[in-house]
Amino acid sequence: MRARLASFAVYAMLLVAAGALGYLSTRGGATWDWTYDARASLAPQSIDVLRALKGPLTVTSYASPGSGLRATISGFIARYQRYKPDLALRFVDPAADPAAVRAAGISVDGELVLAYGRRSLRLTQLSDQSFTDALANLARGGTRLVAFVTGDGERSAAGRANADLGGFMAQLAAQGVQAVPINLAQVAAIPRNADLVVLASPLARLAPASVHKLVEWLRDGGNLLWLTDPGSAHLGLAPLRRELGITALPGEIIDPSGAAAGLADPRLVLVSTYPPGAITRGFALDTLFPGVVALARSGNNWKYTPLLRAAPQSYTAPVGVGPAPAYTAAAGDLRGALDFGFALSRLSANPLHDQQRVVVIGDGDFLSNTFLGNGGNAALGTRIFDWLLGDDTLVRLPPRAAPDRQLAIGQRGLDALTAALILLPVLLLAGAFALWLHRRRR
Repeated sequence: MRARLASFAVYAMLLVAAGALGYLSTRGGATWDWTYDARASLAPQSIDVLRALKGPLTVTSYASPGSGLRATISGFIARYQRYKPDLALRFVDPAADPAAVRAAGISVDGELVLAYGRRSLRLTQLSDQSFTDALANLARGGTRLVAFVTGDGERSAAGRANADLGGFMAQLAAQGVQAVPINLAQVAAIPRNADLVVLASPLARLAPASVHKLVEWLRDGGNLLWLTDPGSAHLGLAPLRRELGITALPGEIIDPSGAAAGLADPRLVLVSTYPPGAITRGFALDTLFPGVVALARSGNNWKYTPLLRAAPQSYTAPVGVGPAPAYTAAAGDLRGALDFGFALSRLSANPLHDQQRVVVIGDGDFLSNTFLGNGGNAALGTRIFDWLLGDDTLVRLPPRAAPDRQLAIGQRGLDALTAALILLPVLLLAGAFALWLHRRRR
């Protein structure tokens, strides 16, 4: 009798312990990441950004129910929800609510919209780096004022014409970037509250006083994006070139290598690889530039970092229409990997900023409404603006890759592995047959 009572007590205690463990599992949890360099966990930089977001964060995913993306996105966001319980994830079926999709400007299945406070931004790439950068962008807060120079035929920041930049700037507007026009002939100086000035491919000659205001803006520590095109030597911008130490080479770039990618016009410059730099770090998308002027550095007052470079087969030729002329050394054509974009930086004269930044690109069409949708043009433009506005320093996650993801094996090793794959089944079959014979003889 006592033995039975003891057994009953043991079973009862086991049931109580199991129930207690089940209850505790609903009240809390613990996880361990045993992967190399904790690759399955959030980086400390990402956790710090989450803690900087003091209010609720909503992530809306426009993913189709049957695509399998919803499970992937849910698992991805769940890692962030462990550190931020007020991070809410909701899904919208693009087919069920097309009006909401159009209103949000969604173009990719599974695209995310992050909303924090009064700010929101879209995210098409699902990675720790892109998601953490987006969170840091939201945490930054505030509106960034970008002054677009007008009055001399520049590309409009709000225009819908083919050559204008309205489509691109509409994307940046959702990230807190506000474009404001400024006519240099009508103001005494560029307002100091502007975070960036954009000179986008003027067509008419600028007045000397307007160019002087741009030079003074630079000398006062202001940031500048200058988009220039072939055949712009007559626009009176020589003082600006001297201030920046940037020279536009004669003619335009001809890139025959684009034919391999299906580009019929060699005046279309396709860029697949980029010089190392803060803007292009980790950037692997192709970009397309129509009508490009090569640039060269001619000063030492800045730190110059090449940003865009044509293929080694490229060369310069006179600006024109019709079939592209062949390379002619006697005519002064230049050949090689020609630079047509530079990122410039130096200590800022503005006490509110540590670093002054300038980007000069020998093409203004790549962000236009016509060419914005080509490859990674929009993504590169966003990176350029982020860098000029100082947002590139938000978060840079260190690479966390396992050291044993690749197996280096020679021909002898491959032969031995092949032999083992063949011999092992044969040996197993032989052993099984020998065992069968042994049992049969017993």
